[in-house]
Amino acid sequence: MKPQLPLTCPLAVPLLLGSAASAFECSPTAFARYLPSNATVTFAYTVPENGTFTVPASDIAYPTSPTQLRELCAVQVNVTSSATSAFSFGLFLPTAWNHRFLAVGNGGFAGGINWLDMGAGVGYGFAAMSTDTGHNSSIFDGPWALHAEEKLVDWGWRAMHGSIIIAKQLTEAYYGDSLQYSYYSGCSTGGRQGLKEAEMFPDDFDGILAGSPAWWTRRLQPWTVKAGLYNGPAGASHSIPESLFPIISDEVVKQCDPQDGVKDSIIQDPHRCRLRLEALLCQGSETTNCLTADQLDTLYEIYSPYVDINQTFVFPPVLPGSESQWAVVIGNGTPNSLGTDYIRYFLQLGADWSPDEFDYSIVELADQLDPGNATADDFDLSPFYRRGGKLLQYHGMSDSLIPTYSSLYFYNQVVKTLAPKGIDLDRFYRFFYVPGMQHCSGTPSNMNAPWYFAGPNQAGALSTSIHSVPGFSDASHDVLLALMAWVENGTAPTQIIATKWHNDTLQDKVLRQRPLCMYPNQAVYVGSDDVNSAENWRCEPLY
Repeated sequence: MKPQLPLTCPLAVPLLLGSAASAFECSPTAFARYLPSNATVTFAYTVPENGTFTVPASDIAYPTSPTQLRELCAVQVNVTSSATSAFSFGLFLPTAWNHRFLAVGNGGFAGGINWLDMGAGVGYGFAAMSTDTGHNSSIFDGPWALHAEEKLVDWGWRAMHGSIIIAKQLTEAYYGDSLQYSYYSGCSTGGRQGLKEAEMFPDDFDGILAGSPAWWTRRLQPWTVKAGLYNGPAGASHSIPESLFPIISDEVVKQCDPQDGVKDSIIQDPHRCRLRLEALLCQGSETTNCLTADQLDTLYEIYSPYVDINQTFVFPPVLPGSESQWAVVIGNGTPNSLGTDYIRYFLQLGADWSPDEFDYSIVELADQLDPGNATADDFDLSPFYRRGGKLLQYHGMSDSLIPTYSSLYFYNQVVKTLAPKGIDLDRFYRFFYVPGMQHCSGTPSNMNAPWYFAGPNQAGALSTSIHSVPGFSDASHDVLLALMAWVENGTAPTQIIATKWHNDTLQDKVLRQRPLCMYPNQAVYVGSDDVNSAENWRCEPLY
């Protein structure tokens, strides 16, 4: 039986750290003895206390080096996965080990080891791992996938699972001790990877943290092209210049913010906002900072679900409040490469394919091929539930890279699958909206919503040297500690308090904090004092 933390333990970070003498030295030769025949050690060396791990120059996806690390052994291993493919993973093994394992995820099409998120994990005391998913590329580049079926399988799921298996074996061998618990933390593609693990390999993790997951890959990427085409071609009568995106955003905040009962610049409940877009129409001779009738039609299209032939639902829309990131996906009428590269290279249509050729047949082809079996759409999570796994999922409501409702769609599909089996989702799976948060981290400048809760990628967005929530390292404010409390103590989270610093630097004072509520609840202001204090908000049912 796994040891339990005391039920009264607040799960503060120092309580997690211990010391663990290694069973062998930190060297390539020592690790090589514990590898299967298809794996080799790229390097293994010690990083001193308060040291920096210098990311290899070849890692173009995640070039930022983690700093002020705890003393650790840094290892990289290469694994041959087929006759035409191989993947690598990195492993940080801290001297002050908490007897737990943490795998962190990737983003977009990135091929690289996420050393920065691994560094944040080491701060808690985890043995931390990340895989390069079997190729070397930046987040937005997909040419590596052309005629590379085995590499696609690595990216879709095999590199993550294979890395986890070997990394766990190396961890136990290095410390000469068994793992007590295993966790996963990832956002975007990393969120997809976490859901895929829960579906395909329910025994890999005790707890999974899946943020803003790109789970519906075969629909998300065609939608990305469709969304870019809404606003094109640039210069057309219906095309909205990017310079007007902030004007639209300000009007949306102006209308939607007060409707949640508190005027505080945050759109707390965008899906229930009664938005009158006609307020943006140009009046009389006015031609600046407003929309024409044709442009207004485009705006309605952007906020509407993608529905195609025979009223077939393809993908949900972005929410009001997501306009600050429209330059990435909506842009000036040129679709983002996350969509076009997927069609050209993942669907094997070639570099000459043009977005002008896009139609519903692309959606059908993506559904048929699902390259790399990447889509995480096995909604029967009962095996993960039965083995005692816990899943926390969240999504920012100002996210336009992956529309927020895609997470709600996933959650509802799991409900429809498991409820007939008598499984109560709240016992193992909880979903949280994050009002005002963009994709994985950050918030629009006209909202300043609390967005930091130590989710994946978030520590690196503030600093190369932090972990948890500085000044608030407990299970009430840190979602990873909340997941651990649920797994190890049975303390299921109903809310997580998010934090926003004035300029998102740790030298600043806290601007505001607010609870993020377990769906279908939402935070409601119940106090008469400071709206920026979490104490004056309570989670109440949406309906």
